[in-house]
Amino acid sequence: MESEFRRVAKGKGDNGGSGGPGVPWFLMAGSILLLLILSQTLFIVPAGTVAVITTLGRVTGSPRGAGPNFKVPVFQNTHRFSVKTQVRPERFASLTKDLQVIEATATVKYALKPEEVGRVYAQIATFDGDVYPRIVQPSLLKALKSVFSRYDLVTIASQWGSISEEVEQQVDTELSRFGYVDVQGLDLTGLQIAEEYRAAIEEKQIAEQRLQRAQTEVRIAEEEAKKFQTLSRSLNDQVLYKLFLDRWDGKTSVVPSFPGGRSVPVIVDAQP
Repeated sequence: MESEFRRVAKGKGDNGGSGGPGVPWFLMAGSILLLLILSQTLFIVPAGTVAVITTLGRVTGSPRGAGPNFKVPVFQNTHRFSVKTQVRPERFASLTKDLQVIEATATVKYALKPEEVGRVYAQIATFDGDVYPRIVQPSLLKALKSVFSRYDLVTIASQWGSISEEVEQQVDTELSRFGYVDVQGLDLTGLQIAEEYRAAIEEKQIAEQRLQRAQTEVRIAEEEAKKFQTLSRSLNDQVLYKLFLDRWDGKTSVVPSFPGGRSVPVIVDAQP
């Protein structure tokens, strides 16, 4: 009886031992399944980006901002776009009004509007890398050619700063029509022109500087003439007599007669 009891007790212990590992296995399987579900449901949007949610390929809801977000597994996907300020240099060539070729670099600063990311994905660009070539670049090149075609080469070289501002305004106007991005600045650098035109440009700049100096001298002369005319109209005999007395050194032998008095000048003995 005692040996039989021991055999039964040992058998129960063996069954318990073989069944013991089953509890950790199920827990591990459940944890793995939970992690898989969370990985398909929870996603993190990094700072400086927004995410577009598509349900079966169609954009649904508003773009998701930075931080943890949820989506429906299998049915929904995420597409991230940067909304940070981008700086892109664009090397371009363009014809001037007098049909001369110029080359320069246009560096544009822009940022994708977060609230417009869903519309961008649905209508234009399904990848973040497509934003510049499909949205910004076409409007930039169009504005550059539009502005430079209105000026001759000499004017472009001599008024480079003001023309850069005009290009920036034109680019902003072009992109504002669609409302996808904000233009934050534009710089034009590295102007290259044919060597034979440099002398003509320098001569024009010198001529313009001379003309400006001549115009300034004419304005100064006109102002002086106006002052003289005003002074002449304000002077009468009494004012002139008072000015003479104020400046008389006491040595002049002839003093003009007082206005309204005798017409004969007063003779004064000169001081030795």
